[in-house]
Amino acid sequence: MTQRICFQLRVRPERAEEYAARHTQVWPEMREALSQAGWRNYSLFLTPDCTLIGYLECDDFAFAQQAMSLTEVNARWQTEMAEFFVSDGNALPDESITPIPEIFHLS
Repeated sequence: MTQRICFQLRVRPERAEEYAARHTQVWPEMREALSQAGWRNYSLFLTPDCTLIGYLECDDFAFAQQAMSLTEVNARWQTEMAEFFVSDGNALPDESITPIPEIFHLS
């Protein structure tokens, strides 16, 4: 069964424009790693108040996250992206993903 995962993170307001620009040219090897790890239909949305909303579909989110954590390209990408986020700890952005519970779905 496909899992639908939604999450939110906070982007630093002074870095939001650059963050969005970086996502116009996501590294091909990062895109490939996400696909191989089972991330499908992955989208990011950035609200005017700099809330980042992420959505993806996968078969097993824990497995998909673990598979990405084992890739060198993900380590590089997360290190580069960390400076764009408001963080309350030392976690990299992908380590801060907490799925938002789904309460309704119309298929």
